[in-house]
Amino acid sequence: MANAQVLEQKKKIVSDLAAKMQNAVAGVIVDYKGINVEDDTKLRAELRKAGVEYSVIKNTLTAKACDEIGYGKLKEVLEGMTALAVSNSDPIAAAKILNAYASKHDNYVIKAGFVEGELLDPNGVKALAEIPGFETLIAKMLGSFQSSLYNLAYALQAIIDKSGESSSAEAAPAAE
Repeated sequence: MANAQVLEQKKKIVSDLAAKMQNAVAGVIVDYKGINVEDDTKLRAELRKAGVEYSVIKNTLTAKACDEIGYGKLKEVLEGMTALAVSNSDPIAAAKILNAYASKHDNYVIKAGFVEGELLDPNGVKALAEIPGFETLIAKMLGSFQSSLYNLAYALQAIIDKSGESSSAEAAPAAE
């Protein structure tokens, strides 16, 4: 009787995890061996602040969830001490935070990830982490719009100044 209950609990965990991964815009799988409690607490707080859910789930349960949603290739990295970080809103938040952490701690290794249904290897996750944040991209876009408008204004002003000089030059001899 207890085995049936445990099996049902595990099935629920797998279906919940599969739904969480499928609804997430991005996720990162890491090997967290060697992380101490203090660092883990700081990392989790930073991830939580960014809207990223970070959890440690058994590799076998994660593998079954990956099979359910078509991320079977991720099963190759599910060995050792594995944690999963998923984000429902910001596709680069988890990759950026975990990549920064991994660069400071040798034992903390990025294994794989996914974004918008596409699977990423460790290099893909690192490339995703290097993308500027949404606010930075908006600022750059607005800056380029502003630059274009300034250039147009300067060009129009140059045309006005040039046509104004020739009008003055023509008007001066007629006044004599």
